[in-house]
Amino acid sequence: MPELDQVTSAGAREDLPLLREAAREAGAIAMRYFGNNPQVWMKGGTSPVSEADHAADAYLRQTLLAARPDYGWLSEETADDPARLAARRTFVVDPIDGTRGFLEGLRSWCVSVAVVEDGRTLAGVLECPATEETYWALPGEGAFLNGRRIAVRRPAAMVEIGGPKPLIALMPAEWQGRLSRVPYIPSLAYRLAMVANGRLDATFVKPNAHDWDIAAADLILREAGGALLDQKGRAPRYAGEVIHHGALVAGNGELLAVLSGIIAGLGG
Repeated sequence: MPELDQVTSAGAREDLPLLREAAREAGAIAMRYFGNNPQVWMKGGTSPVSEADHAADAYLRQTLLAARPDYGWLSEETADDPARLAARRTFVVDPIDGTRGFLEGLRSWCVSVAVVEDGRTLAGVLECPATEETYWALPGEGAFLNGRRIAVRRPAAMVEIGGPKPLIALMPAEWQGRLSRVPYIPSLAYRLAMVANGRLDATFVKPNAHDWDIAAADLILREAGGALLDQKGRAPRYAGEVIHHGALVAGNGELLAVLSGIIAGLGG
């Protein structure tokens, strides 16, 4: 990523405390419902959304836009308004990333909040209250977990990979004996944070991830020394007209190159 100009960098630095505080409170709101059988609806017949999602989303939208009324708004739980495309900067939000796991009582879910400008994430926060983890990052300033700087895992003889079994099965034969597949993690943002924090070596991401799933985690991963790449080996861009993505891979070094080669050979 090119270095940010001073105005942009300063703006991102000013936005980070706002994101952190708003995400913290949204996480506290979600925790009131966690394990308490919140009301649930189905979106598109297959994807659950709960009253916790709606409550956290309403708080984030009110709080963030009150502080930055000129920013656009893109959230999983808010109808998309094309007017956001005229804004210089956009909040990209998932009030609960990993709703299915949240409803099943799994702790690996998070509030994901990012500020995006010109397709790039300028500030990103993942608030994971059930695990008592808060991740954040600014471009060029490192990635942090609860105030401690984090980094991706160094290469080792054995590697742990996340993602769909069919994609992992495409790994070259010389890697198969070195692989350990981690159990499914419903929150994609949390899975990317695990790569950033060195708890996971890499992950495949199946097609149709949306901006709100990955915009904050992408910056955190990149500032931790890793990368999130699409089928053409490029970093995704966010808050444009198209808000979903094809297959992606996350990791670093030689292993990331191998994963990238696999999705590059996929159709579409």
